[in-house]
Amino acid sequence: MAAAADEQASNPILGFLPLVLIFAAMYFLLLRPQRKRQKETANLQKSIAEGDEVVLNSGIYGFVSAVEDEWLWLDIADKVEIRIAKGSVARKVSTNSKPAE
Repeated sequence: MAAAADEQASNPILGFLPLVLIFAAMYFLLLRPQRKRQKETANLQKSIAEGDEVVLNSGIYGFVSAVEDEWLWLDIADKVEIRIAKGSVARKVSTNSKPAE
């Protein structure tokens, strides 16, 4: 009878174990990689400087001509300059390699 009482006492703990394992798996498979990507994106946005060649999320390539707090000015063609949000930059293509005009 004592063995049966021990089994019943441990059952509630074993019942929560799968939930704990599911939450741990979700953290390591979903939340940690997402936070890592957010940090990488923030570092990319902070590191953009004039002259960098960048690609936007829309696929537009251009050279950064000016950097403001939340905005970038991008040269995409001769005498064509657009203002974009820093968050729209997907990646840097090169650094300070603007061709001579």
